[in-house]
Amino acid sequence: MIDKAREIALKILYKIDKEQAYSNLVLNEELKNNKINLNEKDVGLISEIVYGVTTWRLTIDEIIKKHSKIKLKKISLWILNILRMGIYQIIFLDKIPKSAAVNESVNLAKRYGHSSSSNFVNAILRKVSKSDYEEFFQINDNIERISKTTSMPEWIIKQLLIYNNYEKVELICKNLNLRPKTTIRINKLKIKKEQLAESLDEKNIEYKNTEYDDFLILDNMKNIENFDLFKNGFFTIQDISAGLSSIMLSPQKGEKVLDACAAPGGKTTYMAEMMQNSGEILAWDIYEHRTKLIRQNADRLGISIIKTEERDATVYDENLNEKFDKILLDVPCLGIGVIRRKPDIKWQRKYEDIKEIAQIQENILSICSRYLKKGGFLVYSTCSIFKEENEDIIYKFLNKNENFEIDKNGIKNIVPDENNDGFFICKIHKK
Repeated sequence: MIDKAREIALKILYKIDKEQAYSNLVLNEELKNNKINLNEKDVGLISEIVYGVTTWRLTIDEIIKKHSKIKLKKISLWILNILRMGIYQIIFLDKIPKSAAVNESVNLAKRYGHSSSSNFVNAILRKVSKSDYEEFFQINDNIERISKTTSMPEWIIKQLLIYNNYEKVELICKNLNLRPKTTIRINKLKIKKEQLAESLDEKNIEYKNTEYDDFLILDNMKNIENFDLFKNGFFTIQDISAGLSSIMLSPQKGEKVLDACAAPGGKTTYMAEMMQNSGEILAWDIYEHRTKLIRQNADRLGISIIKTEERDATVYDENLNEKFDKILLDVPCLGIGVIRRKPDIKWQRKYEDIKEIAQIQENILSICSRYLKKGGFLVYSTCSIFKEENEDIIYKFLNKNENFEIDKNGIKNIVPDENNDGFFICKIHKK
């Protein structure tokens, strides 16, 4: 008898690899399709295995290499993912007995492999123990040690080492493996903080205050989108680091604001809340399905000042020259600072992507800066932690544009830690 939760987890992992798809999207889709057949415990195990295997893939594959005579690329994708799931449970999940992890993996191999596959899976998993992981900490080469103990590609480690020492890089890589906390932003257009806190207390939902008044951290909150307080628009899910872009821009009531890379609309709607839903925000994205997400978010939150447009921010429009009081450019980036939310980033990005994305970022800043009124403010932000996408872009822009300057206290480099994603934010003033 095959365990249905593990079987669904296997199908998700197979689809992620086969289609180069994002784990969160495939996971949500499969959970929706299997809603009737799954209880909360099943959903928890599926999410744990999918995110766990995706996060620790490099480390797990090294352990497979150690115990398998067959090379990874020769192992069928189904069997490889069954091995990954089994090893993840043995090494990283203390609550699951090794015997259960092995037996369930063997059962899956019988269905998804050839006749000898189950023996192969059984033989490898019986050899695996926690000491396989602990051995990686004895590696002398710093880059290799950090890579195998934190499951981080070496190119990312080398890139971070250009500006940080080994201890700092190791800490960043460890923090990028932590489970992200659920942080919510209170919609003060609809509810006061005290009222929301009371409602959370009534529902026995634990929360912590943060240094920013609009944000709370929720403990162990699952299926938050099904929660009445969320559906009624009393709060939005948003990491504090992401919210800081809007805080630094500080849009005011009645102003005309451009959000040139706006979807899915978290920062856009926060600005509208700060403006007390008075003024105008023009929100752009290239794709229709993404501008639709902005509108859905705005509708749920009771916001009416956001106007969406399908538009490419790298194409100049002279009609918008010096039309905006403030501009937010949360530009496309490699996303290294949010790896714990999207662990697939580690396996889908490569070193060569830096140059390509930096060119896009440079273009967006150069073009959209022309839409800013004299005396106005622009915030440039990324959820990346590479200087090539951040400071390098800003200083290159300032060298070419003497009528712009960095605002006082205008740069924030947020390193991933227990509570925050990695982010870069810079506020620029047009003289």
